[in-house]
Order: sequence, then structure tokens, then C-alpha cells
Amino acid sequence: MPSLFERAIDRFIAYLKFEQHASPRTIKEYGADLAQFYNFLSPPGTAAPPLDQIDHRLVREFVAYLYDKNLKKTSIGRKLVTLRTFFKFCLREGVVKQNPARLVSSPKLPKRVPRVIAQDDLGALLDQMLTLPPAQANARKRPLSPRQEEKARLLLKRDRAIMELLYASGLRVSELTSLNMSSIDSSAKMLRVLGKGNKERIVPYGAKAEEALEAYWPVRSKIISSATVEPARQAVFLSHTGARLPARAVQTLVRKYGRIAGIEWNLHPHSLRHAFATHLLSDGADLRAIQELLGHALLSTTQRYTQASIEQLMSVYDKAHPHA
Repeated sequence: MPSLFERAIDRFIAYLKFEQHASPRTIKEYGADLAQFYNFLSPPGTAAPPLDQIDHRLVREFVAYLYDKNLKKTSIGRKLVTLRTFFKFCLREGVVKQNPARLVSSPKLPKRVPRVIAQDDLGALLDQMLTLPPAQANARKRPLSPRQEEKARLLLKRDRAIMELLYASGLRVSELTSLNMSSIDSSAKMLRVLGKGNKERIVPYGAKAEEALEAYWPVRSKIISSATVEPARQAVFLSHTGARLPARAVQTLVRKYGRIAGIEWNLHPHSLRHAFATHLLSDGADLRAIQELLGHALLSTTQRYTQASIEQLMSVYDKAHPHA
């Protein structure tokens, strides 16, 4: 029979799923973190202490154990966030009388500045997709059959719409893949985006993204008409089978086009979100407005892009100024 501790974990996971509408990835990570904490407290042959007897000293011991396993500080910090959120839930449920994880400090993390692709490089990458040969986009060494070439040409239009929209609106990859046709107001060039914590925001997109979407709509219709599975008719972006395009597929295609364009570091969907924010900031956009567009709860999260913008400016200065 599950212990009170284990039942509390199960209730917490259900709370994340059905009340907080957390993403599957978040639920999986929280579940794994709590399982690791439970196993730490209950080595083979022993039982975990009752929840209400867990204090900050035990949590600190767990953190020390994670350090001994050479975990990154970012991972340790995330696990502490999991414990704080779990005990906050248990406090609300009346299972415990205090949140012991709140008394344990998070590891000091170095301030990371997002790596940002230059405007000219990103523009060249997106323009290149207009004339890219299907065989190169398909990454096949052998010649393509006419049918394969046609399929590659169609998917290239879909991929360009994805890339343009990621850059035009600064979407997270999960937000992009969860877009439905009803999320798009094409007359106003606006998206209704469901972000973290089930929070909705309205985000504009520009002429280049509009053009790419218009080229993609006939492709989407063809995918639906020839779908090999029950097509996801509500979804904006579809796989070649007709299913909703998964986030991992978007990550793969962004990396692929980055390599084709000769970008020497691994481009990922969040790189385009970083570029969206940094390029807006560089051209004079207000930081509060960028915060709203990105869906950040805290302005401090958006302020990372200020440093990225300064670093990019200094890089230009160092290369161009004769006395740099």
C-alpha cells in the first residue's frame, strides 16, 4: 500500500496536470525529481520519514548528495524548485505545517547571456530557404525521385513558415506546435498564444511571416488530403503524416537549416526567440513591451536580452573601430 508520502506525490502530479495544466515535460521532470528525493530518504531496507517530519536539514542533505553526484548547479536549482512547489502544495493541503525547502538556498548560478544570431545572418538564412533545392533541404545524398522531390518541396514551404513565425513572434516551440487554426487572425496578422501557466497573450506577426503562411496553406491542405493517420485538422503545423507536428521535429528542422546556412553553432527554436527579443531591443523597442510579447512573468527575465544586446554592440565595435 502506498505511503502517505507517495500518495501526496500522486496528488501533486494530478494537481499539476489538471489544475495547473503543466506541460508533459514539466510533469515528467517534477515526478522524476520527487522520486529521486523519496528514494534518497528511503534507502533499501528503510522507510522514508513522515512528510511532516522532513525539515530543512534533510533537504540540505539531499542537496549535498546532488553535489556529490556532480550534478550541474542548474539541475540542483531546478530540483529545489520542485521541492518548494511540492511542499507548498502539501502545506495548502494541510499535510505539513511548514515548507522546509524554502529555508534552503539555491545554488548561485552564473548569469548566462543568450547567444544571438546576427540580423544579417538570420535574414540570409530565411531568404536562402526561398531558393533552397529540395534535395539539399531533404539532406539526401542520393538523387530524389520526382515524388520525393515534390514532398521535399512542400515540406520546405512548411518549414519556412515555421522559421518565419518563430522569429516574427518570439514563440516558444511548445507555443508554436500548439497553435490551432482558430489561433490565427490573418486579417490583423495576430496570434492568440497559450503560454506557460495556461496564460493567453496576443502576439503580432509581420509581412514576411504572412507571406510564408500564405505559401504554406495549400501545402497543409495537401497534407490533410493525403494523411496516413487521422489528420489533426485544428493544428496549424502538421507532420507529413497529417498529425500535429511535435516539438522535437521543430528542433530538428531548425538545427538542419542552421547547418545548411553554415551557422557554426547549434541553432535551436529558442535561438529565434532570443533573436526576436534582442533585435527588437537593438532597434529601440521598450523592454516592457518585449516582456508582454514574450509572455515573461518577470521583467528580470526579459532584462537578460539587454546584456545580449550590449555584447552584440561591443562585438561590432571591436571589429569595426580602428582603435578598438
